[in-house]
Amino acid sequence: MMVSSAVVAQEAFTIAWWNVENFFDTRDDPATSDDEFTPEGERHWSTQRFNAKRDGIYKTLLMIDCPDVVGLAEVENAFVLRELCFGTPLSKAGYNFVHYDSPDRRGIDCALLYRKEHFRVTASRAVSLSDSAANYFTRDILLVEGVTPVGDTLCLLVNHWPSKLGGDEAEARRMAAATTLRRLMDSLSLAHPAAAVVAMGDFNSTADEPPIAEGMGFGDLCRNADGIQNLDCDLPRDAGSHKYQGEWRYIDALFLKTDRHWSVMETQLLQLPHLLVLERGKLGLRPKRTYLGIRYEGGLSDHLPLLLKLKHYTQQ
Repeated sequence: MMVSSAVVAQEAFTIAWWNVENFFDTRDDPATSDDEFTPEGERHWSTQRFNAKRDGIYKTLLMIDCPDVVGLAEVENAFVLRELCFGTPLSKAGYNFVHYDSPDRRGIDCALLYRKEHFRVTASRAVSLSDSAANYFTRDILLVEGVTPVGDTLCLLVNHWPSKLGGDEAEARRMAAATTLRRLMDSLSLAHPAAAVVAMGDFNSTADEPPIAEGMGFGDLCRNADGIQNLDCDLPRDAGSHKYQGEWRYIDALFLKTDRHWSVMETQLLQLPHLLVLERGKLGLRPKRTYLGIRYEGGLSDHLPLLLKLKHYTQQ
């Protein structure tokens, strides 16, 4: 007798991405260029201001129901992550973190927060994008592998690609980062055929610029020849994660490579009111930054967060 199997959907798994812009502690690290973010520096960065930023970040994560994992950019070190995960009510959600110090000259890194009951880390490493021979140092890609409580595998890649400062040379650095990321997504997918491979990050490039269009191979499509999806295609076109010279744009993105057992429930741009402020001259809203120039504004970041909800299907 033939017994049919039922397809069962697991609980949604939520992934957030956010460049939290200059999440520094107040201490001077002599090995990095962090002097401006000290009490004596030009920004007069104080414990009170640090605490306000930390608390704003944790309250934002609480507002979006404490995602299972959260990728972050521009965190200075493990100290600020400990303060965020263990020194705030986020500790009740059971967050821990993965972080490696990168060779970035300013000392800013990528990190991954994860809820220990929702995601068990099985492996992690930092993937270098630096070139010591050329005396060029930048943020690593953070690679984290893990499983959900029911055994579903996820591979997560947290990115903060080189900025546009430097013209053609900077673009070449981002193209090299794109090549590295595409290769990593492909190799992880081959190693874990049933896994969801998710790359998140501040790519300092929009979808129509060469690092994404050519380096990641999307052209003007939402899926490349490798089967990687650009989930920013699902976000509203009249908005963006970052505003530059009055124009919203998506330089933050989520890329997904997976098999048919995973599906995207929803991709969101989180336009939360407390993250926005009205621009001078009534040019609309913009992200409310911690500093506007060197003037303390009291916001959290010049980027808006992204949120991805995935669902996994199993045969029973």
